[in-house]
Amino acid sequence: MSEKNTLEFDGVKYNIDEMTDQQKAMLKHVADLEQKLANARFNLDQLQFSRQAFIDALKASLNEKS
Repeated sequence: MSEKNTLEFDGVKYNIDEMTDQQKAMLKHVADLEQKLANARFNLDQLQFSRQAFIDALKASLNEKS
């Protein structure tokens, strides 16, 4: 069994080539969702950083007028 075409899931190795089409489709969905979650985390980090930058800029602006 080629390591390239195997999946280890719950400590058991599975040969992807021997999976049913439905199993392969579910595996693709899981991989796609993992990528989407990673992208969502990345976007959330950007949004939080940007929000804080605007808060900091607002504070600095308000302190200039004081």
